Amino acid sequence: MANTELSTILDYLDGLSGSVETIQARLTACQAVGPESGGQGEAKKAALIEKWLKAMGISDIVHCDAPDERVKEGLRPNFIATIPGKSKRAFWIFAHLDVVPAGDRALWNTDPWTVVRNGDTLYGRGVEDNQQAIVGMLLLAQALLHNKVVPEHTVKLVFMSDEECGNEKGLAYMLKHEPTLFPPDDLYLIPDGGLADGTGIEVAEKAMLWLKCSVKGVQCHASTPQKGVNALVAASDIILSLTGLAKDFSQTDPLFDPPKSTFVPTRHLENVPSVNIVPGSDVFYMDCRLVPGIDRSAVIAKARERARAVAKRRGVGVEVEPVLNQPATQTATEAPVASLLSACLAKASVKAKFIGIGGGTLAALLRRRGIPAVVWSTIASSCHEPNEHSSIQSTIDDTKVFALMAMRAKP
Repeated sequence: MANTELSTILDYLDGLSGSVETIQARLTACQAVGPESGGQGEAKKAALIEKWLKAMGISDIVHCDAPDERVKEGLRPNFIATIPGKSKRAFWIFAHLDVVPAGDRALWNTDPWTVVRNGDTLYGRGVEDNQQAIVGMLLLAQALLHNKVVPEHTVKLVFMSDEECGNEKGLAYMLKHEPTLFPPDDLYLIPDGGLADGTGIEVAEKAMLWLKCSVKGVQCHASTPQKGVNALVAASDIILSLTGLAKDFSQTDPLFDPPKSTFVPTRHLENVPSVNIVPGSDVFYMDCRLVPGIDRSAVIAKARERARAVAKRRGVGVEVEPVLNQPATQTATEAPVASLLSACLAKASVKAKFIGIGGGTLAALLRRRGIPAVVWSTIASSCHEPNEHSSIQSTIDDTKVFALMAMRAKP
C-alpha cells in the first residue's frame, strides 16, 4: 500500500465531521429497541444501513437473520457487508443495532430520539452505544470506496441485533447457525468499549456468576413475631455472610479495575404485600464477577456453605442456585489483532495499554469459540445513561484507526 493512499483516506475522513451528525440523527430516529423492552426491534435501522451500503457500491451483503414472532417483520436482522482487499485474511468490525430504552424522560435535557449537537458533542439515545461504531464503519466504507482504495485486508462489517438483551437473536444466533462465517485466524475488533483517551485495549473479561438465593421461614402476623421465622431477617444475615466471599476468593489481577473479584447483592424480590406480615419466604440475587483463574463451581459451593451455616443458626431453609454462569475470557496480548491495533494506535500517537473489564461484550462470545478478539474505542462511557453523548472528533479519530488496521498488513 502506498503512503499516498493512506494519506488520501485519512485526509478524506477529516472532511466527514458533518456526516457524523447526519448519520447519527437518522440512526437515532429509528428507535431500535428490542421487544423485551417494549420496542419493535432493529429492522428499520438495518434497512437504512443496508441501503447506504448498497449506494456506496457494496454488493456482497450476507444475512443471517434470526426469527422472532414478537416483532412485526418476524425477524431480527444480522448481516455482514464485505469490502474486498488484497489479502483473503479479513479485518472484522462488529456493531450492534439495538439500543436500550430512553428511561426517565425527565432526566434528559433533550428529546432522546432527536440528536442535538453542542459543539463537538452529539446527544441522543444510542449515539455512543453502539452508533459511534456504526458511523465509523460506514465512514470507513465510504472512504475506501469513494477513493477507490483497495485495503490490505478484506474488510468485514458486521451489524447485529439483540446485544442489549442477551445476543440470542444476534451474534449468538450467527455463531450457532453459521459458525464457518468467522475464521479463527482473521482479525476481530469490537468497538463497544474503551477509555475516554483511547488508550485502553480490552483483552479480558471477568467470569459472570449470578446467584439466586431463596430463603424459607414461617409467615405470621407482625404483632406476634414469636409465632414465625422471619425470612427477611435471615436473608439479610445471609447477604452479609455472602459478601465474605471476597475474602474466600481474594486473588487479584492488575489487568482489571477493580483488580479483584466482586460479590455484590443486587436484586431483591417482593416478599409480602403488607407491612404487618412477617415474611415466610425471601429471594435475593448476588452478582459475582470473577477474575480469570477462579473456579466458578468452588464459588458456588462456598456460597452454599456460608448460606447454610446462617440458615441453620436462624432456623430457615435456603437454596443457592446459579442463574447465569459464564467463564472468564481472554485474548493473548501477543495475538495478531492485539499487536496490530497497538501498532496502529502508536501510529496515531496513542500509547495503548491492555485492560480487562468486569462487564460482558460481544468479544466474549467470539473468544469462547477460540476466536481472538479485542474491544477498543474512544468513548465517554455515557451508554445507558440519560443524556447519552458521543464525540464527533472521537468518531473520526476511531475511524482513522480502523483505516490503519484495514490497510496495514503487519504491526
